[in-house]
Amino acid sequence: MSSAQNIFIGTDSGATTSKIAAVWENGDAVSTKLLQRPTNAQNGRDAVLAGWIASIGEFLAQNKLSWPQVRGVGLASPGPYLRYGVLGKSPNLPAEFNGWDVHKDFSAALAKAAGRGMPLAFDNDGRCGGVAEARLARAGRKLSVLMLMPGSGLGSAFVDENGLPLTGHTLTATETAHMAAPLHLFGLDAPPFPCGCGRTWGCIEPYTTISGLPLLLAEKLKKYPDHEFAKSTAPTKEKVLALRSRAQKGDALAQEIFDFQARALGFHVANLMMALDPGIVIIGGGLMDQEVTTPEFRERYLRILRETATPYIWPVQRESLEIVPAALGELSQAIGAALVALYQRRS
Repeated sequence: MSSAQNIFIGTDSGATTSKIAAVWENGDAVSTKLLQRPTNAQNGRDAVLAGWIASIGEFLAQNKLSWPQVRGVGLASPGPYLRYGVLGKSPNLPAEFNGWDVHKDFSAALAKAAGRGMPLAFDNDGRCGGVAEARLARAGRKLSVLMLMPGSGLGSAFVDENGLPLTGHTLTATETAHMAAPLHLFGLDAPPFPCGCGRTWGCIEPYTTISGLPLLLAEKLKKYPDHEFAKSTAPTKEKVLALRSRAQKGDALAQEIFDFQARALGFHVANLMMALDPGIVIIGGGLMDQEVTTPEFRERYLRILRETATPYIWPVQRESLEIVPAALGELSQAIGAALVALYQRRS
């Protein structure tokens, strides 16, 4: 690539770390090397802004680029939001960040660094991740994409045929983690699992993510009273974090838990297929991370998910259903933020 070409920067801001990426005008990533730095939220808003600007400068220097080539910036940030570009109360950020017009302040910081006004796009981090993964999965085809990312919680995104995410009137579209799960199909004797959002009706999130593993482990141990974990005095968190590696080594209890989660997500996919009718479904999150999971583990999870979803969708959807694992890992949200900036510039 010529150094004279224009680029679009993506900033993925997490509560702990922030990542920087960029794309060329054709949408290709400038680099797939991870640039990650502390967000420094504990030091206040100004420290966060300074860190983002410094990281962008570092990225430009590493890739022999300069500010005059930057035509726009995208910011991926976790919700909730009070309105576009204004953060709401987050459990993972200091109280002073509630009500922060981050779009206004970051725009001003970018203009100062670049020496000119800089277009800034803003969106949810999960939706940005979906935009980046969708571009890869579509491979030039005009298809809408649903992405689900089970991790600590359940991230969701729906990306239209033009590559942009569905945001909704209040910027809360595709918060599908807190839709009610079809508990009658789960085969559990337990009451609905409580969710971190405060609801107790049985959100799908605790049945499909790390957040619900302690409850699932307690339920499944009833079937395995002689399992090592039934007698262990180790902290529950330690047991839960060991489940994924145990499942990949053939531990029957651990496998059953992840098989359950795959089925639960399969029912969720079926519900969303009926509502959104995507051309492709992408599954991301740590369970699809090629560095920490085996091909056999990922294939088993996706197979069970597909087999669960298939009977509950329309016959025409069954014929074309395409379920694929995510491919970009930790860079997806930063690359997606850059793509949102690019796509908004084009529109």
